[in-house]
Amino acid sequence: MAQRPPSAAVLVLHGGRESGTGPPPPGPLNLPGLRMRPFVRAIGRADRGSADDVLVRQVRYAHRGWNGPRADPLHDALAALDALGEEAGHVPVVLLGHSMGARAALCAAGHPLVRGVVGLAPWCPPGDPVSQLAGRDVVLVHSSRDRMTSPQASQSLTARARRAGARTCMVTVRGGDHAMIRRAPAWHRLTTALVSGLLGSGSLPGPVRAALDLPPTAEATEGTLDLDRLRAAMEGAAPAKP
Repeated sequence: MAQRPPSAAVLVLHGGRESGTGPPPPGPLNLPGLRMRPFVRAIGRADRGSADDVLVRQVRYAHRGWNGPRADPLHDALAALDALGEEAGHVPVVLLGHSMGARAALCAAGHPLVRGVVGLAPWCPPGDPVSQLAGRDVVLVHSSRDRMTSPQASQSLTARARRAGARTCMVTVRGGDHAMIRRAPAWHRLTTALVSGLLGSGSLPGPVRAALDLPPTAEATEGTLDLDRLRAAMEGAAPAKP
């Protein structure tokens, strides 16, 4: 039986460093790449339970760092999107990035295939552009205790991007960490629900959809959700106390 063509795709971008022109280490020595494998598996399991065929691909970086104005991972992401288009055709794509990979995903979101971005513990320098996010759905997930990248900068980016024409939301993970090791199952479940919902192969949690529908003038705090309260709303339970 001929395999059905994919109806959508997810492009995964792992983290890296602020600078570093050498290539990422291979295989299991690439710890940022290794950290994204559970997310890839979780998305794959969700796809097997869906009527849609979702293609999952990972970006391969030529260099392990962002490297200032060179923005090396951004060029790798754009090249991967072009290759994905040649492989799968004009399918909707959600970019899933962590840390530096989330920065690359946000910057690459103007590519015509991209429908949305899910950024995990994203690196969001205040000077990065947001005009390319117009017309896209953007959900950023950040630990309140992250010491590597700033949750406040992520929240600020959601407001700037909303004013530029994006539909944005932020989810705060209490007690999490930058590497997404603490509360790992919650990170995996939420991310899978977000990716599936943005692609239309699943349902977005109601509070996330409501946040995405906020007007451009909404304050950053209005589009910020707490993971535990979000899960409680999804499960119909009382919210966890801070």
